Amino acid sequence: MKEVDGVRLPGMLYILVSFIPWIVYWILCGFGNPLGITVPLIISIVLILPQILKRSFNLMDLVSLIYFSLAFISTFILNLNIFLENSGFLGYLALFLMASFSIAIRQPYTLQVSKRDYPRVYWKDKSFLTINNIITAVWAGIFLLNSVIFLFLQFPLTVVLSNLFIAVGIFFSVVYPLKAPAHFALKEFKKYDWRVFVDTSKPKAEDEYDVIIVGSGVGGLVCGSLLSKWGYKVLVLEQHYQVGGYCSSFMRKGFIFNAGVEDVSGLWEKGPITYLLKELGLRKEDLFVKNTREYVFKGRHIRAESLEEFIEILSGMFPDEKENIRAFFEEAEKAYEECYREAEVYGTPLPAELIVKVFGERKLLDYPREHPHFYDWMNKSFKEKLDEYFKNEDLKALLCALLGYVGTTPDKTPASSALTACVSYYLHGGYFPKGGAQKFANSLRDFIVSHGGTVLVNHKVDRILVEDGKAVGVKSGDRIFRAPIVVSNVNAKTTFLELVGRDNLKKEFVEYIMGLKMSPSCFMVFLGLDMDLSSYPTLIKNMDDGYEIVINSNADPSLAPRGKASITILTSASYEDFPERGTEEYMRKKQELSEILIKKAEKLIPNLSRHIVVKDAATPKTFERYTFMPQGAIYSFDQSIGVKRPYFKTPIKGLYLVGASTFPGGGIEAVTISGIICAYDIYGWKTAKKR
Repeated sequence: MKEVDGVRLPGMLYILVSFIPWIVYWILCGFGNPLGITVPLIISIVLILPQILKRSFNLMDLVSLIYFSLAFISTFILNLNIFLENSGFLGYLALFLMASFSIAIRQPYTLQVSKRDYPRVYWKDKSFLTINNIITAVWAGIFLLNSVIFLFLQFPLTVVLSNLFIAVGIFFSVVYPLKAPAHFALKEFKKYDWRVFVDTSKPKAEDEYDVIIVGSGVGGLVCGSLLSKWGYKVLVLEQHYQVGGYCSSFMRKGFIFNAGVEDVSGLWEKGPITYLLKELGLRKEDLFVKNTREYVFKGRHIRAESLEEFIEILSGMFPDEKENIRAFFEEAEKAYEECYREAEVYGTPLPAELIVKVFGERKLLDYPREHPHFYDWMNKSFKEKLDEYFKNEDLKALLCALLGYVGTTPDKTPASSALTACVSYYLHGGYFPKGGAQKFANSLRDFIVSHGGTVLVNHKVDRILVEDGKAVGVKSGDRIFRAPIVVSNVNAKTTFLELVGRDNLKKEFVEYIMGLKMSPSCFMVFLGLDMDLSSYPTLIKNMDDGYEIVINSNADPSLAPRGKASITILTSASYEDFPERGTEEYMRKKQELSEILIKKAEKLIPNLSRHIVVKDAATPKTFERYTFMPQGAIYSFDQSIGVKRPYFKTPIKGLYLVGASTFPGGGIEAVTISGIICAYDIYGWKTAKKR
C-alpha cells in the first residue's frame, strides 16, 4: 500500500493515480488545448511533493515530472508545439524508455508498486522479481506499440487501439501475478505429472503385484505400510539379510549397536513420524524414547532438559546476546509451526508444486503471507539467519552444533533445512529408537506383511523393467516380478544409471543425475564396555574435538548386558580417505582412526580403553557395502543451497523415488516424509482427503 496525502492506496490504484497526468495530457492535447501541458505538470508536482519529503520516489511519477517540465519549457518558453502536436507518440515513447530503463537496472517499475500490496517477505523471492520483470516488459511492449500506432495511424483508430492495448495490459497485470507462482512451481514438473491407476480388487498372479518397492529403507517401508493399509498388494525387495537400510542394528556378544540412527526428529505433536504411527496404529512409547544430550564447547559442558533451560544457559554464557537469543528462538518456533501447518491434513509439509496440486493455486500465492516466518527462513542461508540476530561468533558456532545432521556448512545450509533438521531438536527434542533402530524398521515390515504384503530379503534387484517408457516390474536373479508401479528406495544414481539404464532416459537427464554430488559420510567405532555409564547423557557432542558419543544403553538398557554399556563414537569422514576395502592399508587406517577416537573419548569417559569387551568399526566403504549407497553417503546427495534433488516422480511413467535421494532429503524424518508423499500420490490426494 502507498500513502498519497495521508491516504493509503493499493498498488494497482496507485498506478492509475500515476497515470492521471498522462490521461489529462492525451485528452487535452488531442483537442489542441495548451492546458494539456500545464495541468499534467501541476498534477505531477502534487504527486512528487510527498515523495520529496520522504526521499522515496516512484519512478513513473519522477519521469512524469521530468517529461512535463520539458514539455512546458518547449511549449511556453521556446514556442515549440512538438509536445502538443505529438502527445501520443512522444508520451508513449517516454513511458517505453522508462519501463526499459527500469528493467535494465533490475528494478522493474511495477516492482515498486507490487511492494505496496505484498508483505516484505515476498520481496527477495526470485519469482517475485521475475513476475515483475515480465509485467514491466509487457507494459514496455504496449508503450512502444502505442507509440508506433500514434506515429503512423490517425484518429479515431489511434485512440481505439491504444486504449485496447492498455486494457490488455491492465488485465495481464491483475491476472498474471495470481497465476504465475503456480506456473513457475509446476513448469519443471509438468512432464512428470502422470498418474497410474491400479485396480486393487483385480486378482493377481503369484508374482504380480500392485506396487513393487525396491529397497527397504525407512522411506520405502513407510510407503509400503500406508499402501498395504489402503488395500494395495505390496512387494518389498531387499538385497541385505534384514530390512531398514541405515535404520538397522546388529549384535556383538550381547551388545546391540545401531548402524546410523540415534537421534530422530519428527515425533512432536504435528510431526510426520507421529502422524505415521497414528495411521498405522503403532505406539510412540513402544518405539522411541527421548534423548538426553550434552554439548562440550570451549571446555564447558552444556546440558539442558528443555528449550527454556537451554535459553537460560546460553543467556548466562552470552549475556550481551540475551535478548537476541530469546528473540531467535521465538521466531524459530513460529517458523517451525508454520512449516508444519498443513501437516494436519496429510501428515507432512509439501513442496511448492504439490501445494498447487493438492490445495490449489491460491494456496501457493498466499503461502508467504500465511507463513511469513518460515518463508523468510526458506530464502536465506543459516549463516544469514544467525547474522541477523547475533554478533558473537562463539554463540553462532554453538548454534551450529547439529549441522552434521545436514552435512553442510552454515553459509551453504538453507536456513529452512537447519530449522527442520537441527533447530527442531532445541524446540522439541530428539528421540532414540527403543530396542534399537532395527525394531522400528521391523515394525514397519511386520505391518506390511500383516496387511497382505510380501517382504523378501536377500533379493537384490538387477533391473527395473521398462516398456514403452513405463515401469512394468523388476528382475531379481532369475525371477520376474510384475507391477504397474515401481517405487525405488535405492539411491537415484543407482536407480537410473544401473537399474533403469541410460538407454531408457534422455541424455540431459542422465547428465543431471551423473552430476549430482554425494553428501559426506562418517566413521563409527562401536564399543561394548564392562562399565556402568548410566550417569552420562545419551548423546555427547564434543565440538572442541569434532566427534560425538552415543551411549545406546542409556537410552535403552536392553541394548547391553546388565551393568555394561553399548556406545558408538562417530565423526565425519570422506570416502576418498580410505583405501580399497579388505586391503592391509584399509585395515590399518580403520584401526588407526578407531584408536584416535577412543583416545579422544577417554577424555570424557576416563579409563574407557581398559573396559572394552567388544570393538568394531564402520567406514564409508562399510556403509556402501551394506546399503548400496554410493560412497557410503549419509544423506544421499549434497544438501547445500541450490542443489536440486530428483523429483519423486520420474521420467519413467509408474516409477517413483522415495528416501534421501528426493524431497526433502536425508534423515529419518525426511525419508518418512518422502514415503508419505509417494503413498498419497499413488493412492490419490483427493481420494485420501475423503478418508
